[in-house]
Amino acid sequence: MMTDPIADMLTRIRNAQKSRKETTEIPYSGVKFSIAEILKQEGYVSSVEKTEDFPRVIRVTLKYDRNQGAISSITRESTPGHRKYCKASDMPKVLNGYGIAVVSTPQGIMTAGEAKKRGVGGELLCSIY
Repeated sequence: MMTDPIADMLTRIRNAQKSRKETTEIPYSGVKFSIAEILKQEGYVSSVEKTEDFPRVIRVTLKYDRNQGAISSITRESTPGHRKYCKASDMPKVLNGYGIAVVSTPQGIMTAGEAKKRGVGGELLCSIY
């Protein structure tokens, strides 16, 4: 069985928010840290920090608005068994622009809107709203 570390990260965030946790810890990787940073920039989580002790983890502080989680849905799009790629012109709009899609491009990990602006395509990692 192949494990999917990005799906594990998204599930940890989803479960922590459902159980009203303040923070959740995710095993560190550069890709996961980039995704977490995008969630912070877009306002879905309060803060993201990586610990320097071993084993390194990413500590994500979740965000709530009137006892409601800031993330309604966080979905893995491309999986190890079924990859999804998009051209710059075909970048998806999540919830008519109210959500974001995270894309892995040759220029790094960014939102679908940013990828479209820069004219680069890539692998559709996840969508959040």
